[in-house]
Amino acid sequence: MTAVLEIAGLQKTYRSRKGVRKALDGFDMLVEAGQVHGFLGPNGSGKTTTLRTLLGLIRPNGGRMTLLGREVPAALPEVAGQVGAIVESPQFFGNFTARDTLSLLADAGGVDQQRVDEVLELVGLRDRAQDRVKTYSLGMKQRLAVSSALLKNPKLLILDEPANGLDPGGIREMRTLMRNLAESGMTVVLSSHILGEIQLICDSVTIIAAGRRVAAGTVADVLAQHAPGAVRVRVESDADLPAAAEALAANGAQVQVESGHLMVTGLAKPAEITRVLAQRELYVSELTPVTADLESVFLELTGTAPVDGQHRQVDDNVLAPAGQAQGGGDQ
Repeated sequence: MTAVLEIAGLQKTYRSRKGVRKALDGFDMLVEAGQVHGFLGPNGSGKTTTLRTLLGLIRPNGGRMTLLGREVPAALPEVAGQVGAIVESPQFFGNFTARDTLSLLADAGGVDQQRVDEVLELVGLRDRAQDRVKTYSLGMKQRLAVSSALLKNPKLLILDEPANGLDPGGIREMRTLMRNLAESGMTVVLSSHILGEIQLICDSVTIIAAGRRVAAGTVADVLAQHAPGAVRVRVESDADLPAAAEALAANGAQVQVESGHLMVTGLAKPAEITRVLAQRELYVSELTPVTADLESVFLELTGTAPVDGQHRQVDDNVLAPAGQAQGGGDQ
């Protein structure tokens, strides 16, 4: 497949009175045509710096970048018309309507006004197109931002937290939109903290931590490479758990005793667990493979420390430190 976005050895250093900080430290990334690609990393990892550098908003200190086969920033004037992007929180004139806003952007970009109605329909704002933007919720403003990025019908769409402020229904609609765009031939790069959505929607991912790539590939490959094939085991009596753990460990398994069950890794086949335990007259009441998920892999790879021993979940899958403000609901 053709690489639509390619980054090799990207570096960005900031100097201040406190010293030198490497925001990007030899970062690599590859996105192939027609994919929905998840770009993941904790706050301060270098995600936004990477996107801003790609779009010519920040000058790198080293490395190589290409968009649509052309090296940037030198070729940005040639490829900019084929790239739509939202980076960080978009700002709009509150007294303008959504239609006014998009019409002005269309005029400035030489886009046919018919496209304004098309993108308003795509993002679900058609019925609120004549309302002033200042009456919009955060989620509606995100929809407007996505519509502005789609005006040029770009070959590459880069979205930084597009689901911010959306309610569950809006998140589902955004997921469907991203998949439909990819199926139409558009390539989508999606930066998000809603890891459950990334796992559902994305074909491939890149995970960044401390300015370096720590994982990349298809979602299935990343999960397979970095998540242990654990099995949850329960026996007939909790009193037998220590003996069961000892028997399994003696046969080469790694065993963690938890409340009411064992977590077992290191055996080639789950059937080995039942065989080993039956030989000790210990009988299994549950044998459940533990499905790997992107959230656990992300936390492991990025070293994201939970706050007070746990991370808070918002809208089922949003990772956010306790006390961090979340966007308002969608209307």
